Amino acid sequence: MHKTITEARALSRELVGRAAEFGECQVVLCPPFTSLYAVAESALGSGIQVGAQDVYWEAKGAYTGEVSCEMLIDAGCRWVIVGHSERRAMFGETDDTVNRKAKAALAAGLLPIVCVGESLAQREQGITTDVVNKQVEGAFVGVPADKACQMVVAYEPIWAIGTGRAATGEDANEVARAIRRTLSTLYSDRVSEAVRIQYGGSVKPSNMAEFAKQPEIDGALVGGASLAAEDFAGIIGRVVNAKK
Repeated sequence: MHKTITEARALSRELVGRAAEFGECQVVLCPPFTSLYAVAESALGSGIQVGAQDVYWEAKGAYTGEVSCEMLIDAGCRWVIVGHSERRAMFGETDDTVNRKAKAALAAGLLPIVCVGESLAQREQGITTDVVNKQVEGAFVGVPADKACQMVVAYEPIWAIGTGRAATGEDANEVARAIRRTLSTLYSDRVSEAVRIQYGGSVKPSNMAEFAKQPEIDGALVGGASLAAEDFAGIIGRVVNAKK
C-alpha cells in the first residue's frame, strides 16, 4: 500500500526510461488498484508489464470492495499476485481461496504469481518443506497441466518480509527444489521445469546476485526495494548479469 497515482506514474516512467538496461529480464510492476491504469499507460510499449496485488474469483456481483479479473485486464494487467503472505495473515486467505483466485485468473487470461512461505515458528520446527508443499498442492488443485505451466510460484518466507532478514541463497534454492519436486509429482518433469519459481523476502541489490545464481530460482518477487527506481533497477541488473 504505497504510492499515489502521481507517485506511481513517476516511478514507472523512471523505470521505463531504464528499460533498455533490463535485457531479456521480464519485469512486472504491481501497484495498488488505484494506480494500475496509470502505470500500464506509462509502461505501454516498453516491454515492462503490469500486474495487480490481488483479485476476486467471481466475475461480477454484490462483492463490495472486490475487483474482478475483467476489471484488471481492462486496467492493463497481464499478471496478478495471489496468496501473498500478508493477505493470508491479515485478511484470511486460505489455500482454497488462493486456488479459486488462481483458477479464475487463468480462465480470464491473467497469469497468477502464487505466493507460498513459512513462518519463523514453522521454520524453527523444521517443517518448512511440509508447509510450503501443502500450499503449492492447494494452489494447483484442479489446474490442468497446460495452465499450470503458465503459473509462477513465489517462495517468500514470512519471517523475511520487511524485516531485513533474508534466507540464504542455498536455503531458498533448497525450498525451490522441493517446490519443483512437488510440481513434478502433481504433473510431470516438463511442467515442473516450465513453472518459474521466484524468491521474495527482503530482496535488495546487495543480495540479489546470491539468489540469481541458484539453479532453481528464476527471479524475484520484490517488496520494499521496488519503491525506489534505483534499487529496483539494481536488483534487475544483478539478475541480468547473473544470467550472462
